[in-house]
Amino acid sequence: MICSLEDFITLRSGLKKKGVKVVFTNGCFDILHRGHVEYLNQAKALGDFLIIGLNSDSSVKKLKGDSRPVNTENDRAYILSNLFAVDCVVIFTEETPYEIISKILPDVLVKGGDWKAEDIVGSDVVIKNGGMVKSLKYVNNYSTTGLINKISSR
Repeated sequence: MICSLEDFITLRSGLKKKGVKVVFTNGCFDILHRGHVEYLNQAKALGDFLIIGLNSDSSVKKLKGDSRPVNTENDRAYILSNLFAVDCVVIFTEETPYEIISKILPDVLVKGGDWKAEDIVGSDVVIKNGGMVKSLKYVNNYSTTGLINKISSR
């Protein structure tokens, strides 16, 4: 499902009462590839409910440059929300997901293996509230930039 932050906060309250373990990750997920899918499957395995904070188009542009994103936020959210591992997608406009993390307080916060746990945005809030922060296995040779470069060189 795709929902607003406000709707997820309401949903989160019910999940917490039921003891559902919520895992949060975030990213641009501009051109979905095998590395993304493996990473999301790893994230889902750490809990019961996986929510993705998805960078908005304006946020991606600030982070990646004027030529990105390739796919719109609505298309990226739709694709992600239809993956087996993903339970919810929330689009955010800020450069980081700190605000979302602070409001939903996930039980587990994850990023890819190219991040040190202590450098993951929101790790301070999650740990302070008894949650866990993990840096997952990085899947080599899969990246959106690599795909774009491969396509451009043909």
